[in-house]
Amino acid sequence: MEAKAVLRTVRIAPRKARLVIDLIRGKQVGEAVAILKHTPKTSSPVIEKLLNSAIANAEHNYDLDVNNLVVTQAYVNEGPTLKRFRPRAMGRASAINKRTSHITIVVAEKKEG
Repeated sequence: MEAKAVLRTVRIAPRKARLVIDLIRGKQVGEAVAILKHTPKTSSPVIEKLLNSAIANAEHNYDLDVNNLVVTQAYVNEGPTLKRFRPRAMGRASAINKRTSHITIVVAEKKEG
């Protein structure tokens, strides 16, 4: 049995969020929360809140034991891009892409044995 939490269109570039998500994939949830608390990246608090949501979903919806939970899947997909323009020299304009992310975390109970 596994529980999942999804955060859509968060205003963090997927490339930056993946750096943090890669740190917690495959870890036990207690260790993952500790890693996120001590990672000095902008996406860390957002991902920590999402992980806590996945843990709460596992506990409340599926009656899983929190002490045996492991982050089985954690991935970041690209969301819609906000396109903006910045004025430049000689009347020109250059495009700025403000990227968004869809973040998914799946937790499941560790297999005994």
